[in-house]
Amino acid sequence: QVQLAESGGGSVQAGNSLTLSCVVSGRAIDDNNMAWFRQAPGKEREFVAALPWSCSVPYYSKSVKGRFSMSRDVAKNAVVLQMDSLFTEDTAVYYCAARPRLSTRGGPGYNTEADYPIWGQGTQVTVSS
Repeated sequence: QVQLAESGGGSVQAGNSLTLSCVVSGRAIDDNNMAWFRQAPGKEREFVAALPWSCSVPYYSKSVKGRFSMSRDVAKNAVVLQMDSLFTEDTAVYYCAARPRLSTRGGPGYNTEADYPIWGQGTQVTVSS
């Protein structure tokens, strides 16, 4: 059974950087579609970035493209979200999500919650001005 564990959240000032990590257990990292979502207080959960198992180039939301970078760390069986030039609007709980290859659960896409059947517990990111 695939399980996810996020880490790396914290509090920073605007303009600074944070790195989030999501360690995958139960399946090789490159055998999953992986994604990051976030949920700000009072708002819906939104897509941030995705790295399908068959791709080497991630997809990003418009709000983070050029500032965030998602990658695989095969040695740690993890995905990493490098967040640079943080804005106060990036404050949210960040969730890692996975859809194992050939899973009958989840959807065919990469940027909606319904595409991913497995979720981590979330990690808080707070950006202050």
